[in-house]
Amino acid sequence: MPLHLGDEFEFMTVYLVGDIGATNARFALVDAKGSLIRAADLLCRDHPTMADAIERYLASVDGAAPARAVLAVATTPRGDNVTFTNNPWAFSISELAAQLGISQLNVINDFHANALALPHLADTDVLKVGSGEPAKQAPMAVLGPGSGLGVSTAVYASSRYEAIAGEGGHVTMAPADDRESAVLSVLRKRFGHVSAERVLSGPGLVNLYRALCEIDAKAPDDLTAEDVTKAGALGACDYAGLAIDMFCAMLGTVAGNLALTLGARGGIFIAGGIVPKLGGTFARSQFRDRFEDKGRFRDYLAAIPTYVITRPHAALVGAARLLHEE
Repeated sequence: MPLHLGDEFEFMTVYLVGDIGATNARFALVDAKGSLIRAADLLCRDHPTMADAIERYLASVDGAAPARAVLAVATTPRGDNVTFTNNPWAFSISELAAQLGISQLNVINDFHANALALPHLADTDVLKVGSGEPAKQAPMAVLGPGSGLGVSTAVYASSRYEAIAGEGGHVTMAPADDRESAVLSVLRKRFGHVSAERVLSGPGLVNLYRALCEIDAKAPDDLTAEDVTKAGALGACDYAGLAIDMFCAMLGTVAGNLALTLGARGGIFIAGGIVPKLGGTFARSQFRDRFEDKGRFRDYLAAIPTYVITRPHAALVGAARLLHEE
C-alpha cells in the first residue's frame, strides 16, 4: 500500500485516518483504492486538542473534513469518551464528529490498527531478527515500545485476518535473572505494580537507567530516553548501555510470553519509535536469545520469526484497511 500523491486527488472520494500517541499525531487521507496519500506528522504538544490537530492537518492539505474517518489512539476507547493514557488530550467521539462535520467516526486502539496492518506488510517493510518462518494463517502479534507499550494480535477467521485489541503492555513484568530482580525491586518501591510498560517504553528506559545506577550507588545524570539511547549507542555512558541491554532482553522475555500465550506462529512484530532507532544494537542484543529462552518450549519459539517494523505509518495502513474492508 504505497504512499503516493495522485493527480486525481481533487476528484476522488477520500477518507481520513489518524494515529495519535503521546507525542505525535499522524494523519493521512485514504483514496478510493485504499491507498494512503498526503501523510503528515504533527506534534501533539503544538495543539491544545485533538480537534485542533485534525483541523490543522486538513488545512495543510486544503481539504474539508471527509464523511468517514478512523482514528487510532494510544488508549482503549470506552464508550463515547476517550482519555489518553500518556497524553493530556481527552475528547467525546460524538462531539468531535459533530465539530468537524464527520458523519461516521470510528475510534480504535492504536495497536488494534497496527495489528490490522500486519497482513499487508511487505518484506521491505520489516527487518527480520533471528530465525524462524511464519506459519500460514497462524496468529500474529505486535508489540511496540514508545511513550507507552502497545500490544495487539491478528487472528485468521472467515478468510481474512481480524485484529483483537488489548492492553498487554500493563501485564506484570517478570525478571529472568538476579540483576533484573534487583531492578524490579527498586521500581516496585516507586510504583507498587511494575508493568511491562514501566520498563519497555521511553519512560521505562529512563526507569531502567536510574534503577541500575541506584543499585550500584551511582548518582544518575538527568537523562531523557533519547539521551539514554544516544549515550548507550555511542558508549558514552556505561549505565545507559546497561539500560539498553536490559531493555532489549526484557522485550525478548515479553515477546516470548506473548508468542506462547497466543500461539503466534505467524510471527511477532516490534513496532514503536524506540527499537528502530537502536539499529544494529538491537540485532546484536539478547532480544532473540531471551525470546527463545523458555525451557522445554525453546524449539517451539525458535520456529517463530520476529521482525522490527521499519515502515513509517504502519498504524495508518491498518486504519486504512479497516475503512477499505468496510
